[in-house]
Amino acid sequence: MARILVIDDDDQIRQMLRQMFERLGYEVMDAKDGKEGIGLHCERNADVIITDIFMSEKEGIETIKELKQQFPNVNIIAMSGGSMSGSIGRDAYLKAAKSLGAAKTFTKPIDRRELIDAVQNLLK
Repeated sequence: MARILVIDDDDQIRQMLRQMFERLGYEVMDAKDGKEGIGLHCERNADVIITDIFMSEKEGIETIKELKQQFPNVNIIAMSGGSMSGSIGRDAYLKAAKSLGAAKTFTKPIDRRELIDAVQNLLK
C-alpha cells in the first residue's frame, strides 16, 4: 500500500486530504508544518509528499529543498492558496517549488480529481 504524507498548517485541509486518500486505500500521515513533516518522512518514508507552501515553523520551499537534499528521489506535490503577497507571489513560490524538484504544483482550492490523478501518476 502506498504511503502519502500531507503537510499543511490548515487542519481542515489535512483532514480532507487524509480522508480522501484513505478512502482510495492509501496509508496517510499528516503534519502541521515542514519540520514535523520531515521528521515523519525520516521515520517512515512516504511514496508521495503533498506540501503547502505558506506555513509557520518551516514553510514549504524550505521543506522541499531539505527533502530533496536528503531524499533526491522523493515525489513531492506543492500547493498554495496564496498569502498576503497575492496570486503573483503565490505563483512565484509555486514556480520556485517546481525548480527545487516538486513534480507537480497546484493552487488552492485544488481540484480533487486532478490531485488524485497526479498522485496516481507519481506512483506508477
